[in-house]
Amino acid sequence: MKLASLKSGRDGELVVVSRDLSRAASAAAIAPTLQAAMDNWAECEPGLIALFDKLQAGTIAGEFAFDSHKTAAPLPRCYHWADGSAYVTHVELVRKARGAELPESFWTDPLMYMGASDAFIGANDDVLAESEDWGIDFEAEVAVFTDDVPAGIKARSARRHIKLVSLVNDVSLRNLIPAELAKQFGFYQSKPQTSFTPVAVTPDELGDAWDGAKLHLPMICTLNGSKVGSPNAGVDMTFDFGQLIQHAAKSRALMAGTVIGSGTVANQGSPDGSCCLAEVRCLETIADGKPSTPFMSFGDRIEIEMLDRAGKSIFGKIDQRIKQYHPPS
Repeated sequence: MKLASLKSGRDGELVVVSRDLSRAASAAAIAPTLQAAMDNWAECEPGLIALFDKLQAGTIAGEFAFDSHKTAAPLPRCYHWADGSAYVTHVELVRKARGAELPESFWTDPLMYMGASDAFIGANDDVLAESEDWGIDFEAEVAVFTDDVPAGIKARSARRHIKLVSLVNDVSLRNLIPAELAKQFGFYQSKPQTSFTPVAVTPDELGDAWDGAKLHLPMICTLNGSKVGSPNAGVDMTFDFGQLIQHAAKSRALMAGTVIGSGTVANQGSPDGSCCLAEVRCLETIADGKPSTPFMSFGDRIEIEMLDRAGKSIFGKIDQRIKQYHPPS
């Protein structure tokens, strides 16, 4: 099953989307928004599946052409967005480029921070930034949406609470990060906007590429028409989604509609292993003593997509432009 939210109010209008992403149908009679569906997943899921099956069969009179440009993020705003850093080799590389060692605990205890979830943006919405000097970067990630998760859950049991999967562009303002981290109080200004693919899908849509906790397909990142990388999201993922959920729920329950991010997908030692410019720049620094690739500029176009084994887009494409924001006077 594939779900999307058409732009409507603050929380969108829930629709089911055909497997080939060409057609859609309103799911408002079952749940007006995806958050409403997540709040009552056990009751809503059978009706949504039945509606999806009818859409696939072409037996819904009210179906319409699906246009990703009319979509918000699948969950335009949610109560809880926790982003991990599950690809520890990526963290190791970043630290190596600045001459810092990786603490041994990073291999056994996940990194995670709580991000801004009040205004996720859609796959085709512009990425707004006031200044190029802030170091605008993309970060391609996998994300999962959960139902209610009890506190203290273990990783194996946590897997069954994963209800939907999506892709994310977790925008970072790299040049704002050092000063924030120096305060030892986490990210805030440096993590302005998070965008999502047009649709989120149930794990069964992923076939054998989904092993219950990892997604084993390449993440394709293209900047201004040139591929930056296409690392396999299932490779070098030190902590799977079950482990990330366990970490997030150690001391608190997670409410329905919680979104957990994987962190930047990365493959160690691969020429196509990067899903952000920061990693590209780190590799250049290690090889040449300094980076040569700039961060993004106004007018740049970033595309993020994942294809199934038949070459078909699973989630639709994140396709965004970087645009200058002018604050009110």
